[in-house]
Amino acid sequence: MEKTLLGTKIGFVGLGNMGRANARHLHEHGAEVVVWNRSPEPAEAAVKLGMRRAASLPELAREIGAGIICLNLTMTDVVEKVVFGPGGLIEGLHPDALIIDFGTTGVPETKEFAKKVHWVDAPVSGGQVGAEAGNLTIMAGGSEADFQRALPVFQAVGKNITHMGASGSGQVTKLANQLIVAQTIDAVAQALRMAELSGVDSALVRQALLGGFAESRILNLHGDRMVRRDFAPGGRATLQLKDVRLMCELAESVGLDSPTLRNSREQWEKFVHEKGHGDLDHSGLFRLYE
Repeated sequence: MEKTLLGTKIGFVGLGNMGRANARHLHEHGAEVVVWNRSPEPAEAAVKLGMRRAASLPELAREIGAGIICLNLTMTDVVEKVVFGPGGLIEGLHPDALIIDFGTTGVPETKEFAKKVHWVDAPVSGGQVGAEAGNLTIMAGGSEADFQRALPVFQAVGKNITHMGASGSGQVTKLANQLIVAQTIDAVAQALRMAELSGVDSALVRQALLGGFAESRILNLHGDRMVRRDFAPGGRATLQLKDVRLMCELAESVGLDSPTLRNSREQWEKFVHEKGHGDLDHSGLFRLYE
């Protein structure tokens, strides 16, 4: 049973494609959402929807008090700076405040953050489409008590919500997800390009494979983008590469030797840095094969 957010104060930091949708859902579920964003335009847009804007991170933390602050940030170092750096949340953070990190953040860093404050790592899957629809898959790590506190927030933005275990386990699960995503995008790109080079309509190939054993959301959604050459960014390739690097670090730390993961990193490094396509959607990896 979903718990109400009516009248609950929730802080929200990071209003990119994912963050602004999540903040909007919390607002629509009755929460009093206070936002902060590095660039002013997304915060101003949130104010127009009825949310409030904090002038600084410490001000946001003081405003929320012992409540919940959500982060939707892209890089581990940014998360650390926003929470624990000079001028960060920590300067106004209540000892009982709970921080929910919706981003994909390094596993060892996440474990360290959770030693300092109440912290739930809650990376998501579903992309911008899932964020807009409010049906994200959420994989959460943290104590049972903190997970239960976070649950009403999760229910407002997601549908498939799983408590994975202790701090860091949500991030491990997300990296497992991203390992599959990164390599499946590559496989779909190769398959459709091989069909084109063989003189077969790639749109028909995609249609034929949907419903078969190769069916996946990536073949469905990103395969369609590849056929149409529509690589306007939803999930940027730079962020996919960031996640692949985190996967490689985790794999090395636990002793997993994966040649396919190494190859995947080489492909994404080439696509982002050699080819300069970091600002394209990650489905744009298809261009490596054109």
